[in-house]
Amino acid sequence: MKEKILLSYGSGGKRTLEFINNFVLKYFSNEVLNQLLDSAVVKISDETKLAFTVDSYTVSPIFFPGGDIGKLSICGTINDLLCVGAHPLFISLSLIIEEGLEVEVIEKIFSSIKEIAYSENIKIVTGDTKVVQKGMCDKIFITTAGIGIVDNNIDLNYDKIKPGDVVIITGSIAEHGCAVLLARGGYGFKSDIQSDCASLKGLIEAILKPEIVPYIKFMRDPTRGGISAVLNEIVNKSNVSIEIEEEKIPIKDNVKYFCELLGFDPLNIANEGKMLIIVSSSIAEEVIKILKQHHLGKDAAIIGRIIKDDEPKVILKTLFGTKRIVELPIAEELPRIC
Repeated sequence: MKEKILLSYGSGGKRTLEFINNFVLKYFSNEVLNQLLDSAVVKISDETKLAFTVDSYTVSPIFFPGGDIGKLSICGTINDLLCVGAHPLFISLSLIIEEGLEVEVIEKIFSSIKEIAYSENIKIVTGDTKVVQKGMCDKIFITTAGIGIVDNNIDLNYDKIKPGDVVIITGSIAEHGCAVLLARGGYGFKSDIQSDCASLKGLIEAILKPEIVPYIKFMRDPTRGGISAVLNEIVNKSNVSIEIEEEKIPIKDNVKYFCELLGFDPLNIANEGKMLIIVSSSIAEEVIKILKQHHLGKDAAIIGRIIKDDEPKVILKTLFGTKRIVELPIAEELPRIC
């Protein structure tokens, strides 16, 4: 039987990594793409580095507590640029719209995009629109690309990570995935869980100070696959192990109870307004102090550390004092979450 594409290939977990290695890199391998960062960083002159990223959004439903597909698309692109320390400047907006979608829906989505773009001083400079027959698309899909400038003194990558570095998360986890799942309905109860969807521009630029930048090793927003996917990517790329402590990972009670009720591991659930940051231990407390001064970083916490190990892996120290291996998710527990 011929191999076919599965939903799990787009999950951000183990199957996605297999797809990238077996197909994408097989045909398009180059020194920039092979880094597999959230944004490509390209040096175009001795003075200038550009960051370039692209992402597609198919979230269902398109409106959910705390956001919508428009807010999600622009915030996601901004945050991907921030992952490499870029200053976001320009975004493209490409739409695939299902025939028959109410114009009012487009107005609401565009209003969300405009609000974020205006507040972050980012311009939508190009785009494209396609309309397909009813039933050929689920309401609307959005693809955004973003361009930003990276200072020459900023160089964030997997190879910077060393034993002794610490792991920081900028806030409580798993809110976006749970909010979208609740918006789909069918659970017989209501919850006040809101998506954490947000642009992290102000938060991250606050720590990109000249005196701090040399001690920041790596950043990644833990979207599909949650923090477990990002941590596993780090250990696989950096040839180190990471030990995290469950009691130090911030999670809101309503999210924790919802995950327990449905049997979800919050480590695997998508976030859309958090950043996972690896820094030198010597600067960690200073970074936490700066993050906590911003409303999006008030729950920032040091959740683990980088350790030397013969076999790279992610280790979770549980609330009971035991330890377990955190595996890279095979597939996303909640498909079409972003």
